[in-house]
Amino acid sequence: MSWAVGQPPTSTPRPDNGRALRLRVKDPGSALGLVDGAWWPYSRDLATELPALLAALEERVGTAERVNYHLGSWGNDGPPRRLPVKGRTVKLSGYRTMNAATIDVVGARRRLTVLVLPPDSTAEAATSALDLAARHDNIDTIAKLLAQAARHS
Repeated sequence: MSWAVGQPPTSTPRPDNGRALRLRVKDPGSALGLVDGAWWPYSRDLATELPALLAALEERVGTAERVNYHLGSWGNDGPPRRLPVKGRTVKLSGYRTMNAATIDVVGARRRLTVLVLPPDSTAEAATSALDLAARHDNIDTIAKLLAQAARHS
């Protein structure tokens, strides 16, 4: 069973806007793979979406120091280079060579690679991808995870 935050489609509301955080990550000690879990944000505005994600992952990664993302995946202007979160600054680094469907959350304790599902995904496809990516034995490629999820939409 995966460690889950916000089991879609019903979950605990976030205090900032009442929407559920749609995230599932592998349990500690799970098989190594290309992703450590999946996240289904509500928009392509990384600066708006990140604070709740980082708060949820803090237990796993420690204090988030940096988030790496694919340039072009987060809106026309892209996110800022630095993001204030809970009184500290998190560095946001965009790369053209990174997979467009992932982000890396780098903390004091470890790094997690998270599959990012398109905000306009159907609930069925997104829920399937969240479940598949967080399976204890998941070592699938990103393309395979997305293709498997698309079959469930």
